[in-house]
Amino acid sequence: MWRTGAAMGGLFQSRGARSSHERRRFPAAATQARDERRGRGRNLMRMAAAAATIAACVLVSFAASGNQASFTSVSAAISGASTPERIASLSPEKQTGGPKPGAGVGGPARGDDSCQWANDNECDDPDIGTGACRLGTDFSDCRRLRAGAEDDSCRWARDGECDEPQFGTGACVQGSDRTDCGNVAWMRNQTDRCATSFNGICEEPGRGNGSCAARSDRTDCHGRERPTLINDHFFGRDDRVRVNGQQTPWRFMGRFTNQQGEACTATLIARDVIVTAAHCIHTDTNSVTGGGTFRPEAGSGEARAVAYIVDPRFDYRRFNTTDEIDGLDWAIIRLDQPLGDRLGFAGVRSITDRGTQAAAAHNLLQAGYSWDTGDTLSANINCHIIQAHTDGTFAHECDTTRGDSGSAFLIRNGQGFDVVGVDSNFRSNPNGPFI
Repeated sequence: MWRTGAAMGGLFQSRGARSSHERRRFPAAATQARDERRGRGRNLMRMAAAAATIAACVLVSFAASGNQASFTSVSAAISGASTPERIASLSPEKQTGGPKPGAGVGGPARGDDSCQWANDNECDDPDIGTGACRLGTDFSDCRRLRAGAEDDSCRWARDGECDEPQFGTGACVQGSDRTDCGNVAWMRNQTDRCATSFNGICEEPGRGNGSCAARSDRTDCHGRERPTLINDHFFGRDDRVRVNGQQTPWRFMGRFTNQQGEACTATLIARDVIVTAAHCIHTDTNSVTGGGTFRPEAGSGEARAVAYIVDPRFDYRRFNTTDEIDGLDWAIIRLDQPLGDRLGFAGVRSITDRGTQAAAAHNLLQAGYSWDTGDTLSANINCHIIQAHTDGTFAHECDTTRGDSGSAFLIRNGQGFDVVGVDSNFRSNPNGPFI
């Protein structure tokens, strides 16, 4: 498997985080993991993180110049929109609402399934689960974990693939696919959401000074090594770090939230223009919902989307239900405020037109709002392109996951930074290089 991106073509589209919707039986990102591993019989993963090119650098320059002719107004886009599917690489969300909230301990020690998140295969009790439910109100999903009685009762057990939520396909209740999930069970409900995660010091209660909440300092308390056969894409090791959102280039970045409340990462490429992934503003009917807001990591307000440019050939249904990848998963969005006047912005450059060897020589920087690191950016500061493709995508080795869709891949350009791709999707590549 690789991550892919879309190149800026100028802008290259990176093959990266997979959509949370899948065809077939699985309630989460299921088919991806199953298809990637079926018939492989190896522990090594071939990762393709795909990036998408932004049509051409000339188009980006045209958009940044203030010319409105190429943009579609948001009002026109909204008129054709319908209820969207969950877009790729969001924080884990249920179809009936937004992200699960944290919850304090309370309620009966045993009980019922009265929580709104009950019977979704994932334990949400606060002491052993996600914390989205009061204690004892997600009984069925938590039963095996609480009793310490994991088994292989799921119909998909012993098929060689972990089917639990979070790091597996999501087809089985937690604790009911013991054999297949044994090597990832320790990662259940472990995140790096603590503000001081990735600092090399375990700060969870009982193991450190307690300044981090329990299970929120995973990397510092358990190490950076990761099982390869999981839906998060860390290539065997999580090399992400925290960065200062007030410094360049991180201050160019922020969270774009569309009108359905779904979020991706986006980056300023002009005083009032951001770039993100096209799938972040498409719906399940292949319509575009261009409205939304951009909130920069550096703080100080937000701006509304007023117009957009996408490639009309981008097919969201194909993107979301097949393994086909192309370089069309990019979107340029105009804002109603010139945030770049205050924050600055990145340039745009193509580096893939001279082939893989030349592209791989560049050090990539990337940051996004990963599902497991809270509300601030997590970043890669030293990763590389593995292979450039002729379809406007490239494979990379940066550790991106759900929440990173639309995030930019940047390279240094003197004292500035240029965007060379945006994180798009995660696909298998049976004939690609080993990562």
